[in-house]
Amino acid sequence: MSMAASISAQGRGLRFVTREPMLVGGVAIFLLLLLVGVVGPLLVDTGLAEIGAVRARRPPSAKFWLGTDGQGRDMIAALVVSLPQSLRISLFAGVIGLGIGIVLGLIAAYFHGWVDAIIRTLCDVAMTIPGIAVLVLVATNVRIMTVDMIALIVAGIAWMHPTRTMRSQTLSIISRPYIDVARLNAVVGLRLLATEVLPNLLPFIAASFVTAVSSALLATIGLEALGLGPQNELTLGGIIYWAHYNGAILRGMWWWWGPPVVVIALIFLSLLMISIGLDRIVNNRLSAAP
Repeated sequence: MSMAASISAQGRGLRFVTREPMLVGGVAIFLLLLLVGVVGPLLVDTGLAEIGAVRARRPPSAKFWLGTDGQGRDMIAALVVSLPQSLRISLFAGVIGLGIGIVLGLIAAYFHGWVDAIIRTLCDVAMTIPGIAVLVLVATNVRIMTVDMIALIVAGIAWMHPTRTMRSQTLSIISRPYIDVARLNAVVGLRLLATEVLPNLLPFIAASFVTAVSSALLATIGLEALGLGPQNELTLGGIIYWAHYNGAILRGMWWWWGPPVVVIALIFLSLLMISIGLDRIVNNRLSAAP
C-alpha cells in the first residue's frame, strides 16, 4: 500500500469515527476529566487537600468554592488530588484484566480441545462467585492498602468477561475463509494470531477495554465506599466513605459528598457514551463485511 493510500484510508477511518457523536462526546468528556487531573495540580494548591489544612465544615464561599469537609480539606483540592488516583486505579485494573482476557481467549479459541475446556470451565466457575465478596475478602486481609494494590485486587476479577468475549470473537474470525487461505500459505501459530486475528479483533478489544474500565471503577468505588480502599491516599470513593462515616448527609453538608458523586457520574457517562459509539462502529463494520 502506498503512503497516499494509507493516508487516505486513515482519513476515511477518522471521518467514520467522527460521525459517531456519542463516541466523540464521550471521548471529549473523558479527556476533559484527564486534563483536570493533569493540569489541576498546577492551578490548585494541593496542600489544601491535607487533613487540617483549612477550617473544617465550611460551606461554599468566595474563598472555598466547594466548601471544606469535616476533616479540614478544601473540596476542590481534594477532587483534583483524588480524580487522577481513581482514574489510575480503573485504567490499571482494566488493562491488566483485559490483557489476561485477551491472552486466555485467544489460546482457548485457537487450540480448542482440553485447553479450551479448562479455560472455559475456569471462567464459568469464577463468574458464579460474587465478585464483591472476593474483593472484600481479599481487601480485608491486606495489611497496607495502596492505589496499586487495590488495582491488582480489582484486576483479579476483571478477566472473566474479556476472556469469554475474546474467545467467542476469535472463534468467529478463525472460521472465515481468509484464515484458511492464510493457513494454506503456511501462516500458522502465533504468526496467524498476530497478523490475521488480532487486527480484526481491535474494535472488539477497544469496546471491551471501555467495559473493563467501567467495571473496575465500579468495583473500586464499592471497596472504597466500604472503607477498604487506601487510607493514606485520597480517592473519590474514599471521600464518599468519610462523608458517610461523618454523617455528612444528616448534617446537610451536600458539598462534601455531592461533588465526588457528580465527578463519578461524569466518568461513567463518558465511558457509556464511548461504549455506545464503539458498539455502533463495530456493528456497522460487521454489517458492511462481505
